Amino acid sequence: MTDITVRDLRDDLTFGSTVSGIGWNNIEDEAIRQQLRDLFKERGLLVFKDMEPSAKMQVAVSRIFGPLKDHPTKATPRDENGEDVVGVIDMHYVPNSTDDAYAGGLVEVDGMALARFSPWHYDHCYNDELNYAGVLRSPVSAPERGRTGFMDGVEAYRQFSPELRDKIEGKNIIHTLDTRLTKMRFGVNFKLLGGDPPITKDLLKEVAIFPRAMHPAVWTRPNGQKTLHISPWMAVGIEHMEDAEGDALFDAVCHEINRLGKGTSAYWHDWSPTDLLIWDNTRMMHAVEGCDPKYERHTIRSTIKGDYGLGYFEDGKKIGEVFREVA
Repeated sequence: MTDITVRDLRDDLTFGSTVSGIGWNNIEDEAIRQQLRDLFKERGLLVFKDMEPSAKMQVAVSRIFGPLKDHPTKATPRDENGEDVVGVIDMHYVPNSTDDAYAGGLVEVDGMALARFSPWHYDHCYNDELNYAGVLRSPVSAPERGRTGFMDGVEAYRQFSPELRDKIEGKNIIHTLDTRLTKMRFGVNFKLLGGDPPITKDLLKEVAIFPRAMHPAVWTRPNGQKTLHISPWMAVGIEHMEDAEGDALFDAVCHEINRLGKGTSAYWHDWSPTDLLIWDNTRMMHAVEGCDPKYERHTIRSTIKGDYGLGYFEDGKKIGEVFREVA
């Protein structure tokens, strides 16, 4: 057995670790696998360094933490080159493309035009069942910007404005499967420079049959830690507060999340092709800062099955039991 090396992600962060030394010679060792599972539960975010940059390795690491889960939407492109396509999605931005799934969708942030910008969110917020974790690698990264941000809900809860935290705790947030930035209402900190990419329009064909999904703004982990868990992206509002007062409160909450994204509640990862990263989707929110539209950006994500059991669809409906008009 070859030992692994574990270090804190950064000295000023209360979450996250880097892991070195994982390879084919030790990845099936159960003692190491259990060490990684325990570390992940404690730290919420692991960055594996110097990994073989292959689909096979990504799937092997993913299965340490649980079975793969397929993505809930058919329109989301899959990684057709991987060894196991279940739960592995392909997010590829190609400059100057007009018909790729992720073409266009440009925004302006701080005076800079950006492609592949994603606001803070957690995955599958529009579903009644979340996924436990995501595993991400980036075969092609922009030479500047293009980082992926991860915000720890435990640390964010500690650092959040006490006044806003008290008002949002105990509330459920309503989400729908609508990833169009043109329709985002809360915490908007960007200017649109065009229309939505093709994938967001393709998803509209699936949006209508998804009931609205409810998830708590704050939940308590099994170890007693309070966890702020909010997705400004795809959010409709606060359950039972869909009025001007509720919208103003939630907008303030989402702008507070943006503020915390620049501090020690968040970590922004600069990608190397040999990095492999896993985050706890029930604890972490994530975002993409975007990059210059002239640069290609390619990420591949595998999805780990598992849920915290707190989400539900409105009125007890199931997918396919509703048809909502989508403008």
